[in-house]
Amino acid sequence: MAFRRRTKSYPLFSQEFVIHNHADIGFCLVLCVLIGLMFEVTAKTAFLFILPQYNISVPTADSETVHYHYGPKDLVTILFYIFITIILHAVVQEYILDKISKRLHLSKVKHSKFNESGQLVVFHFTSVIWCFYVVVTEGYLTNPRSLWEDYPHVHLPFQVKFFYLCQLAYWLHALPELYFQKVRKEEIPRQLQYICLYLVHIAGAYLLKFSAWAAVFGVTRLFILTLAVLAIGFGLARMENQAFDPEKGNFNTLFCRLCVLLLVCAAQAWLMWRFIHSQLRHWREYWNEQSAKRRVPATPRLPARLIKRESGYHENGVVKAENGTSPRTKKLKSP
Repeated sequence: MAFRRRTKSYPLFSQEFVIHNHADIGFCLVLCVLIGLMFEVTAKTAFLFILPQYNISVPTADSETVHYHYGPKDLVTILFYIFITIILHAVVQEYILDKISKRLHLSKVKHSKFNESGQLVVFHFTSVIWCFYVVVTEGYLTNPRSLWEDYPHVHLPFQVKFFYLCQLAYWLHALPELYFQKVRKEEIPRQLQYICLYLVHIAGAYLLKFSAWAAVFGVTRLFILTLAVLAIGFGLARMENQAFDPEKGNFNTLFCRLCVLLLVCAAQAWLMWRFIHSQLRHWREYWNEQSAKRRVPATPRLPARLIKRESGYHENGVVKAENGTSPRTKKLKSP
């Protein structure tokens, strides 16, 4: 952040300067947008970055409610929240993870794993709480039939759309963070796999208007699979409107439903297989290490070196014989 102490300076706009100050650069850009709210000339453009666009009033029995649909302007809003996410990423890294890792004294490999896992824990914990709040306030918990009734869900509530935009912003920000965090080349393919997997799922749910995915994000994989089969496989299959009409946002066809279900099942199976494979590999390495320790023979002890001592005892630095007389000195032969 802007109030961090810098111990080393780099040339302006150099590679190292951007890497070490990317959060500060993002903070300045966000601050410029917020300052734009103060002036009437730029306020309209600033709101384009901050607030979700494409709002529409939907009449209800009592009054009118404001809903939203998607469009190209959402990319501008996502870009703004990408910078917000970069700032929050730096705050979590510097004020939480770095302080913990200093006490643990981790190696470089374990330090990188710890930072990656720590960021994901904070993100998923926040997403679960936010998702539960959306489920309760929007009535998905008390009325689960609303997940597939009145399909297509062309108009989304504010909380649902904002949830989608923030989720897309987080996983899009993870791509440049691979460069900013100097991730090792052998780690990049693995991280790209799950980043792209999350982006495909969230973008697919947002564009195809399956609001069931917004209600189940961050919950266990088994619950995701069960609810997806219930909402897509059974709920949408019983709807009368089953025609492919992209202009009206209707994708409720047998082919689309099968593709989505296969994607969900394949993704959950792949994630579970990766988890099981990782656990088996860790267990195998642990048992190999334990068996290797058992096979190492104990190092034999070297016999004590025998030191030949002269008979008698020492008195004032002179060797005395056992009978108290000094041993005779050898006479040197004269040449």
